[in-house]
Amino acid sequence: MTAKPKVAVIGTGGTISSVGRGPLDLIDYSAAGRMLDVNGVIARVPELALVAEIIPVPFKAIPSTAIGWAEWKELLLICDRLVAEHPDLAGIAVTHGTASLEETAYFLSLTLRVPVPVVLVGAQRPASALAGDGPMNLLNAVRVASDPRARGLGALVLLNDEIQAAREVTKTSTLRMQTFRTPDFGVLGQADADEICWYRKPLRRMAPDTEFDVRSLDALPRVDIAYAYAGADGAAIDAFVSAGARGIVTAGFAPGYVTPAMAKAMEAAVAKGIAVVLSSRAGSGRAGKTTRGRKSGFVTADNLTPQKARVLLSLALAAGVTDLERVFATY
Repeated sequence: MTAKPKVAVIGTGGTISSVGRGPLDLIDYSAAGRMLDVNGVIARVPELALVAEIIPVPFKAIPSTAIGWAEWKELLLICDRLVAEHPDLAGIAVTHGTASLEETAYFLSLTLRVPVPVVLVGAQRPASALAGDGPMNLLNAVRVASDPRARGLGALVLLNDEIQAAREVTKTSTLRMQTFRTPDFGVLGQADADEICWYRKPLRRMAPDTEFDVRSLDALPRVDIAYAYAGADGAAIDAFVSAGARGIVTAGFAPGYVTPAMAKAMEAAVAKGIAVVLSSRAGSGRAGKTTRGRKSGFVTADNLTPQKARVLLSLALAAGVTDLERVFATY
């Protein structure tokens, strides 16, 4: 009998582990104040034993709105430890709330050093929901994590039977099942019932081959996001500078423009040595390179969303990178 692949499942909380007040409590379930730990989540999906030998890894049971640098670093170190302790480990699945899942995924995709696939998985409906999506999402995440073809693709995201690249995927709908999408390029593959199907690979540099090692860091440099809207002034940018920001990312009008008042405040920030990166609030497409942007010392985020550009800029500043244009063209 062929041995099943060994897959670790790290639980961080989120909707996939939440228990509401009843099967139709699909929106306000957090009011119940109950989340399952990873063992509780796994216990609800006994079918996992059909596809892998599961190693439960308790971490936290919190909403993903509460996840940030401290949790990111701890997840990174847990992945390191799991690979060291289990030389035959096929892969790692991380259950995660969908609110900030894409940011955690991109951070890991830029910093992981483990050779095995790491797949982040969440759910749009809580564990207590009628027809909840969590169990099948988790089963498919484990299947993808154990697939050798998933190696070398950075961190991956699995929901709704679709395999997405961490750099490219974003949450596009608050409640719909098909919320995680890659607007510009589409999925990497699909987790169908009969097999895992792959169709493309991302080309940008990603884990485990990156220049970012945060394991010895206590914190990342502060980077804030300034949102552009009609009539916006520079108050938010000035406040970020006063708060100690070392970088500012704009969520600009497509394809990356901001108001004149914001541009003036951004130019003043650059003069103080603060990195300014232009992104777009549109959700897809590249931020355009303009003559004024170059003259002002702004860097463009390529097609990264503002929240992803913030992660990359913070890591680049922590690594002492001076050529930010290169970084945003590489990752």
